[in-house]
Amino acid sequence: MNYMENIQPVTVLNIITHLNLHPHPEGGWYKETYRAEGVIPRDALPQAFTGDRSFSTAIYFLLERGNFSAFHRIQSDECWHFYAGGPLVVYVIDGTGTMVQVKLGSNILAGETFQHVVPAGCWFASAPAEGTEYSLVGCTVAPGFDFADFEMADRRSLIQEFPQQTEIITRLTR
Repeated sequence: MNYMENIQPVTVLNIITHLNLHPHPEGGWYKETYRAEGVIPRDALPQAFTGDRSFSTAIYFLLERGNFSAFHRIQSDECWHFYAGGPLVVYVIDGTGTMVQVKLGSNILAGETFQHVVPAGCWFASAPAEGTEYSLVGCTVAPGFDFADFEMADRRSLIQEFPQQTEIITRLTR
């Protein structure tokens, strides 16, 4: 059998199946790929953490056209990595209400970037860029991710806190 006979089209369904991805509560598909064995004890972490945390965790994360990752925040920095598909726009609202849009992708000459870090405590969401069929990215979190540190945004409360971002909050909350 030659190499070309084994090539299958890369589709969202093929990626979900091959990587064994599962629905994520914020939208999209994910699978944890790494959880450090080392643990940071609760008393060595900032007060916002409610228990021990792994040193670090990593996931695959896939968003297809028409879907989005709703605004949420976590207690750790989260480094996003671009892998495949089209560009993904990450929207970050900091504590002052300033919003930054970062386009993850492979066309660095067009302003896309392979990596971006969302600082701990910032509200953030993401969606495939215009014309993108799907985006496959990775997210690395340190201290490691735990759903106890995950807060999904309430649309009304977030708009009340950041009225200057009403349009994007309305579009990227559930």
